[in-house]
Parts: sequence; C-alpha cells; structure tokens
Amino acid sequence: MSFHKGQKVEVFQKSNDEAWESHMDELIGRHGIITDPDTSINDPESLVEVSINGKGTFRLPQDCLRAL
Repeated sequence: MSFHKGQKVEVFQKSNDEAWESHMDELIGRHGIITDPDTSINDPESLVEVSINGKGTFRLPQDCLRAL
C-alpha cells in the first residue's frame, strides 16, 4: 500500500531507518495526515511528510506509519 496526500495515519512504531531521531519517539501513538507522499511503496528510506496533530510537520520513514 502506498500513502496518498490527505490520508490519515498513525505513527505506530519506532523506525529502523537512520533518519529516525530520538526526539521522534514522542510521536509514537500520535495521529496525522500525509501532506507530501512519496511514490515508493513502503520504502523505509523514502520519507513522507506528515502533519502530526498538535506537534507540527515532520518527514518520517514509511515503516513507522500505518493507515487509519
């Protein structure tokens, strides 16, 4: 499954990608909306832009996200 713009997602786990930083741990369990999807399907190295409710916008690896 690929993510698309406007899709609701949850940050459900820590990513194994090197782009994951320790401060991102506080995002686990939060919901957001995809604002800039990547065309690669579930490629953890392809970051997608997610607007997290109450936290701001982040570029996150796809392996930490799941669709709601």
